[in-house]
This record gives sequence, C-alpha cells and structure tokens, in this order.
Amino acid sequence: MKKVSLTALAVFFFAVSCSDETTIYSDPQSDVLLESSQAVLESSIVYDNAGVIDITEEATLSGRSSKNDEDQLAGDYPLTLVAQVAAPSRSGAENLTAAHVDLVDDYAYVAYNTVEDGYSGAIDIINVSDPTNPRITSRIYYTNADINSVKYENGYVYAVGGFDSEKSATIDFNSFVGKIPVSGGRFDLSNITYGFQEGFNATDVKTTSNSILVTSGKDGFLKSYSKNDLSAINEAPFADLRSIAINGSTIAVLNAAEGVSILDSNFNTTKEISISSDFGDFSKRTIDFSGENIVVAEGSRGAGIYNMSTGNLIEYVPILINPEGVDPANVVTNAVAKNENVLLMANGGAGLCLSEDQGDNTDLVGIIELSGSTNFVASKGDYIFAASGKSGLQIIKLNRPSDSLEASCADIPVYSGQRNLNVNEGENLAYRGSKRFNSVNVSGELLLCGSWTVSNDTNINDNASFSMNGTYVVGRNNKRKDIKVNENGIFRVEGNLTIYGDLVLNDGATIEFLGSDSVVNIFGEVKKASTAEVIGTFDDVRNKF
Repeated sequence: MKKVSLTALAVFFFAVSCSDETTIYSDPQSDVLLESSQAVLESSIVYDNAGVIDITEEATLSGRSSKNDEDQLAGDYPLTLVAQVAAPSRSGAENLTAAHVDLVDDYAYVAYNTVEDGYSGAIDIINVSDPTNPRITSRIYYTNADINSVKYENGYVYAVGGFDSEKSATIDFNSFVGKIPVSGGRFDLSNITYGFQEGFNATDVKTTSNSILVTSGKDGFLKSYSKNDLSAINEAPFADLRSIAINGSTIAVLNAAEGVSILDSNFNTTKEISISSDFGDFSKRTIDFSGENIVVAEGSRGAGIYNMSTGNLIEYVPILINPEGVDPANVVTNAVAKNENVLLMANGGAGLCLSEDQGDNTDLVGIIELSGSTNFVASKGDYIFAASGKSGLQIIKLNRPSDSLEASCADIPVYSGQRNLNVNEGENLAYRGSKRFNSVNVSGELLLCGSWTVSNDTNINDNASFSMNGTYVVGRNNKRKDIKVNENGIFRVEGNLTIYGDLVLNDGATIEFLGSDSVVNIFGEVKKASTAEVIGTFDDVRNKF
C-alpha cells in the first residue's frame, strides 16, 4: 500500500468569496493511501450471492397473497445479481460502508464512509465495461476523512465529505471538496487540490459546464467552485443541506430544515416546496428530477413526489416493510433514483424498493431481495448499482429485452401465467415477455422469447423440446440449480444462457446453439452422457464444455 503523507505539504492561498474567505489547498491536512495490492482489489469482487434474485411483491407484503401459493403468477422484472464489491477494510477502519456511487461511461465511482466515531473513508474506481466481470482498477483510502459523495467528469473525481479540522493547525472548516486526477481508471495522487467550506459535513456534489456545486450540512452552504483551481465563485447559506439535483439551468437543493428550494443558476430562489418530514440528524437523503416532478427521499415517510412548478404533493410512495430486528431509525428512505419508468428507493434496513411510474401514479412492485442496508441507489441502462452499507456495492442486471428482440417476438403472445411453468406432453406453447419463474418443466414443446429467470431447476423431459431466444438465467451461487435435458430431449439456445449450477445432458440429449452469437456462462459443470450432442457455435465463458 502506497502512502502519501500530506500533513507537512499543505500549500495554500486564500480566495475571497462574496461573504467570507475560502481556503484552497494543493494538499489536504490528512493522509491518503493508495491500494497497491492487485490481489486485494481482485479479492474484493465477490460472487457468493450472484444469480437470480427474487422480488417480494407488494401483494405478499400486504398479506393479500402468499409467496408459497402454487397459483401465484410469474412476476415481472427478472433480475439477477451480477456481483458484489466488498467494502474496503484496513487497520483502524474495518467498518467502512458504501455511501454513494456515480456512473460514467464504463466506470462506477464508489464513495465509502464510516459508521463509527471519527473519520475514515475510501473511493473505488470499478470498470464495469463488462458488468458480468467487474474489476476494481484503483482504490484510495482516507485516514482522516469520510467520503460522502463523488462525481466524475473529464479526468477528475470530485469527492466531498467531512474531516477532523481539529487535527489541523491551518484549516478551520470540516467540509471539503477534493479534485483528484484520474487516468485510465486509476487515481493519480501527485496533484490533488482541495477546497474547504463551512458546515458540519459536505453532503453532495454536482457539476455544471464550468463549476462544481457542493452542499454542506448543519449551518452550511451551497457553494460553487471553479473547475480550474477550486476557487470560490458563489455561495448561499442554508440550515442543513443534504442533496442537490440539476436539470438544465434549474438547481434543486434539499434543506432538511425546510424542504426543497428551486434555484436559478445564480442561486436565487424561484420556488420553495415546504416539507415537514423528519429527515433525521446527519442522515443521507437525496432528491432527483423526474420529468416535471421532483422525487424526495423523506426518511421514515418514504418518497415524496412533488410537482416542481406548483410545489404540490402528488403522492407518497411508502416503505413497504418494517423488518423485525431492525432499528426503526434505519427503516428510512435514504435515496431515490429513476431509470425510464422504474423508481428505485434505497430504504436502509427495509431494503431496495422497486416501483413503476405510471404517469399519473406510482405502482409499488416490491422489495428486491438483497443483503445489507441500502444507503444509496443509482441506475443506468440495464443495471442498478446499490450502495449497501457494509455489504458494499451490489450490481444488479435488469435483463430488459433489446428492442430488436422484442420486435422479432412481436407475433408471439405475452406470458401471463403461473410462476411454475409446466408444459404437458402433446402441448406446443410459445410466449414472449420478461418474467420470474419458480420452476420450468417441459414435457411437450416450448418457445420462450425475451428475458427469463428461474429460481429452481429447469427440466426438459424425454422427447421434449425447449427453445429460448434472449436471456435465460437459472439458480444462484449460494442456491445452485440445474438444467436437465433428458433422453432424446432438445434444448435450443439463441442468446445468453447462465446457469448457477450444472447443465446435465442425459442419454440422447441435444443442446443446439442457433446463430453464432450465443453466450453460455455455467458456474457448475457440464455433465454429458456419451450419446449426448452439443451442436453449434457459442462463447463458453468459463470453458465448461
């Protein structure tokens, strides 16, 4: 581990802003450690829980249906957990928690802070160009600072948090923003620049075309800094800022003491949305734009959705569960995120909630079954990134069918049946869609076109035929399940097949890959009888054939 000691190297000058002095440093009054062990970085990627993840649906949580009901319909959103990134740990900071993530191009930038007294943090850069095989390319530790939020732009990570100014002879403020050079997915510690501002702890950071915007909490400020040297441009005092969101030239900030303030680019208030929720002391809460609305994480009340123009409350999206054994103070909505029509709520100890934006209302779907306390959530493209406290970062795939696949399947009826799919002998069935199955058992002929997950085994019985086009995932690493093709059965694959378990090809069985672009990822083994056949061209990710 490479250590850069910066205590004796502080080089500073003063830039006078509109109301006070802002101290700008070339180096902070704290030590930064660069993780130099590739083995440590590689071992931080964990696949123990990878695979099919279920959603405990709203009807089950409300008692209107049972999860063990054999007649329960197959659920929407066939999600899979790709991998987890374990939270960093070092001597003196064994309990770091994932607090924030920023997604830009092929990289995820993850902030960590500590739940214990004192200050300690870290930042990871994770290459997710192949989300099925994420790699940590660089990691730094802060020995005297929490990192609460990060933003990457044009070769720099802007990190904000709090540090112990009492340990510094020259810095009076706890809140800071750091400008850290990054090249090729790796930190460069040779030229870090820092700015400090009033407020107990810096809570969020965003960028505009020419400035960095930083919020700080108790008795803090919204402050803008020059991208060039972090000199102060403008500022506005607020009682307790938690989050900032930007939509064009419109700025929204969440003030835990009053609600949401809508500002113009000069920090003039154009609209106030009064909110009386208890946002907690020093707790993470976020806001996000959603079309003409703004979504606010309101702690124990859930998520509030407000019209940005009128300030009127449209609806509350409640927290669905109150888990036994979880401190009520941790059953709170910490953060919200939108991805097309999907609303995600990071509800702390109550998990990660998924809802659908129906335009005029929000339809609760359920709780994604993940480990850990969900502090923050971000979503981009086909992926969800959940910062889950001590469980680190969890990477979830939505498995949405491509537009071209949906077009090619348009003439096939949508599946709307039970979660246990049974095809009897003599039946010839075909379906399209995106569903979560409990089990699939084929004795006749079946075609599935779209995206599908199966929690338990898939059985293709004697003389039966099953064709899949799209994505098909079976089992998970800690609950392995198999695909079994029995005597003279045929399994045709066109697309992406993942098995967290074994592929069993019994006597006379055939697996046939159509086209030349199919990908097969088998975490168990291929158990092939001598008379079984493997036909076609495919990418064998783990070399199991």
